[in-house]
Amino acid sequence: MLFPFHPRRRRCCAIAFAAITLSGAAAWPVFAGGLETVVVTASPPDPVGSDAFSVMRLNGADLQSSQQLDVALEQVPGLSLYRRNSSLSANPTVQGVSLRSIAPSGAGRALVTLDGVPQNDPFGGWVIWSALPPEDVASAEIVRGAGAGPYGAGALTGVIALTEDAGSGLTRADASWGERESGRAAAAGGAQWGPVSLFASGAISSTAGWIAVSPAQRGAADTPVTLNARSASLRAESEVWSGTILSGRIGLYDEARHSGLQNTASEASGLSLSATLAHPAQTNAPGWRLQAWLRKSDLQNSSAAVSADRSATTPANDQYTTPATGWGISAALRDSLPWLDWEVGADARFADGESREHFGYSAGQFTQNRRAGGRTFVGGVYAEGASHIDRWLLTLGVRADEWTSSSGHLIQSRLSDGTVTLMQTMPSRSGAVPTARAGARYAISPNIYLRGAAYAGFRAPSLNELYRPFRVGNLTTQANAALSPEELYGVELGAGGGNDALSWSATVFFNQLHGAITNVTIGPNLQQRQNAGNINAPGIEADARYRLSKQVALRAAFSLSDAHVDGKAQVPQLTGLRPAQTPRWTVTGGASIQPWDRLTIDAGLRFEGARFADDRNLLRLGSALTADARISYRLYEGVSAYIAGDNLFNTDVASTESQDGIISYDAPRMVRFGLSYTH
Repeated sequence: MLFPFHPRRRRCCAIAFAAITLSGAAAWPVFAGGLETVVVTASPPDPVGSDAFSVMRLNGADLQSSQQLDVALEQVPGLSLYRRNSSLSANPTVQGVSLRSIAPSGAGRALVTLDGVPQNDPFGGWVIWSALPPEDVASAEIVRGAGAGPYGAGALTGVIALTEDAGSGLTRADASWGERESGRAAAAGGAQWGPVSLFASGAISSTAGWIAVSPAQRGAADTPVTLNARSASLRAESEVWSGTILSGRIGLYDEARHSGLQNTASEASGLSLSATLAHPAQTNAPGWRLQAWLRKSDLQNSSAAVSADRSATTPANDQYTTPATGWGISAALRDSLPWLDWEVGADARFADGESREHFGYSAGQFTQNRRAGGRTFVGGVYAEGASHIDRWLLTLGVRADEWTSSSGHLIQSRLSDGTVTLMQTMPSRSGAVPTARAGARYAISPNIYLRGAAYAGFRAPSLNELYRPFRVGNLTTQANAALSPEELYGVELGAGGGNDALSWSATVFFNQLHGAITNVTIGPNLQQRQNAGNINAPGIEADARYRLSKQVALRAAFSLSDAHVDGKAQVPQLTGLRPAQTPRWTVTGGASIQPWDRLTIDAGLRFEGARFADDRNLLRLGSALTADARISYRLYEGVSAYIAGDNLFNTDVASTESQDGIISYDAPRMVRFGLSYTH
């Protein structure tokens, strides 16, 4: 069955299909009177002085090069998915992302936003990428290096700022079927309803999956990694008075996975709401923006211990629900003077969540219940300014944040009679963190520039890191309510330029991550989250795009990050080692060839250097070279048929290795056929 829906998920599926239907219907005129369609948007403008920093911009075509947004983003040099797993196979708890290859983790060291609204999960910091179909996203601005100013907390290694699409009629649609009973359908489009602009999107996907362990190592307990995912969103915008735009958005997602072992599976679901009131700057009048958002999520996740011969598993824990709520507000005031562009603002983010799980499996049943969670808050104020002086762009931003963690608790009880066996409450903790960033850019000529920047940022620990102990397989990880925020300081020098045919940039950088939150081995099959000293990460990154002719376009990018741990007194045994899951090299390249008008061939390569699966650098994961390709034929205007293949070499992309030497792999070769529409 192509889309085997779980009964609990039919409501979200219906919403997704409704969004797809609305998107398709939007291609038809709404009013018979021939009224002109006017599209308005409340998307945030680029921060002042952003061109002084290392910024890479991807358009809709770049992002729709893959059916998974996280995979499309891997065009960015140094962008690292935790455990080298795409969202096609990754458990929700490991869908973290980092930039500049600085110690990717499940919590995510980069902030992901959609029109200014954080997309990181309020409990764990990971990103549910299936909630963000590429068809829904018009562009992505990737700011590498820590972000101060409007980005706020969480922008530790950088920001992935997504902008939602806007348009009238059916803007994008895709339907495909491929190997392993894989199928996907997605659509996005808009309509005008009186003074209100509507934009909707929906996506649904399914795969029967693959066994992630190699044939030589797998046993009867190894089962396919599968995925059923669906999402839907609806945005309404209107000009309410004199250029002021009111925007409201609702988004839903729902996904279910089998995790590759008997008695292991996960389900993730969530709802997001946001409202934005924005007034663009006008002549002799500043612009302003107010935004409020709410994000609710839930996670069910089960794990198991596997026997030495991998013939059977024993349930380890059943995380049967993880209700979490995140909400926030922000305000910004912005204006341009003859000599200065400036912005001031404030924001606050709250999170409240609790993991509820069964553990202690004995005699065929779980014996204990555990509840672990708490609350976090982070909020601050900022000011940024940028000045253009002849060929110079100069910018400075300062920010001050306060953070708190409170209501931390761990309660364990017997399932048989409800008797509490452990009750811990954690003291509240708080602190203040000042950050800043400054940059300068000099135009040598209209086509060449030099730039330099210094920056600081921070990330407060997630509820998951602070309060939830957990077990995966035979490995137990302890929480740590005494964790402090991570802080990053960095400098960079770069150059770039371009013309109608060529664009390029290159940057050298040095980053130092203070108090890196790391799973530190403290015993056999036992880890604890700790602020494990510093991570020093010097490196270089570069990217280029070249239009060789009307028919041929080329792209290439690479990143070298020589990250090492300075464990100091906290973890001296890790000093000189590479952070877990951190590659030294990433190289990407691609070409788009149009041999004749209706035929287009797109191909891409990605190389990731070797990395270690553990903090002690004992478990080495080899390098991997993967290739993707797509051949599309335009049937008529906007509509194309295509055949596409991911991981065409069928490369074994090792994602993790257990302490008993069992290696798991990301997706094998996947070939699919489909139809696409682009307005």
